[in-house]
Amino acid sequence: MADKKQNNKRNRNNNGDEDFNPRFRKMRKKVCPLCSDKNLVLDYKNGEQLRKYINDKGKILPRRATGACAKHQRTITLAVKRARHIAVLPFSQN
Repeated sequence: MADKKQNNKRNRNNNGDEDFNPRFRKMRKKVCPLCSDKNLVLDYKNGEQLRKYINDKGKILPRRATGACAKHQRTITLAVKRARHIAVLPFSQN
């Protein structure tokens, strides 16, 4: 009886279908756009560049959405906040 249970566990684990399950599929990690392009400099005065990092309501997008590393996400946040204060970006959009 115990042998049947062990065989069932082995069959479930070795059938190759675990990569197919879309619910538990591993997502590929996004590459930080600022790390990948060394010439790209984030500037708080460039509103068009910063619009990629805010959503349609004006909120700053999280790291999982932007794909930025922690270091560059902090610079994105700081640049967006500075741009809001000098009225390059709106605080909110209706």
